[in-house]
Amino acid sequence: MERIIVPLAGSFTVEHTERGAVSETVLTGRASAFEGPTDVLYLSCASTAVVRGRGRFAVAAARTDVVHPTRYVRAEETPVELRGAGASSRQVHNFGTPEALDAERLIVCEVITPAENWSSYPPHKHDEQLPGRESRLEEIYYFEAAPTRAEGEPARADAAFGMFATYSSAAGEIDIAARVRTGDIALVPFGYHGPAVAAPGYDLYYLNVMAGPDRDRAWLITDDPAHAWVRDSWSGQDIDPRLPYRARSSGRAEGAQ
Repeated sequence: MERIIVPLAGSFTVEHTERGAVSETVLTGRASAFEGPTDVLYLSCASTAVVRGRGRFAVAAARTDVVHPTRYVRAEETPVELRGAGASSRQVHNFGTPEALDAERLIVCEVITPAENWSSYPPHKHDEQLPGRESRLEEIYYFEAAPTRAEGEPARADAAFGMFATYSSAAGEIDIAARVRTGDIALVPFGYHGPAVAAPGYDLYYLNVMAGPDRDRAWLITDDPAHAWVRDSWSGQDIDPRLPYRARSSGRAEGAQ
């Protein structure tokens, strides 16, 4: 398997071994998933690893026997994309996308959605092979939620939540409309998915892990035709001024002023 180790909160040391050679990589990490980009480590399918440290980290993995070089990706190397506009504004960290990382199957990114905003929107799918238009990718969403930084954290962290939905396409039947909290996971083998909505008072984070059987490693999507027009409505709207979210020396994340 090829893997990407993603610190969610905390710092870690990874001892990895490949063809008898032992290396050690320190992941500086971050105070929380809402602190902007983190450094990550891509591990080739020829390597084994042991992770030590305190906090929480995710391991994104996909089956392959094709070896790509193990690579340490610094936080400052991560492409940060401000996607959408208005109430559909969100921040995307593209450390594991085809443009940023050499891999065989894995496509990995993470998204921060400010309170009251919608992301993974318009609803879209990637469950058909349509050359140049859509690719086949199974997807996992891992969620975290936190009281919005803009309000000085007036609520309990364990009360934070968002909402997530998926629904059927021609590829299969699926129906999820659920409240999501820190630690929740949604599996999307097929179907339209979205929106992921940050409730008022709470910011929403999710890690997207995708992989599929197509020869080309590409993220190509088809919007639900009923809602595709929403993208055009963003024209002329500004990006939410709370974005981008960056790390602060105090250990909290805050939108740019």
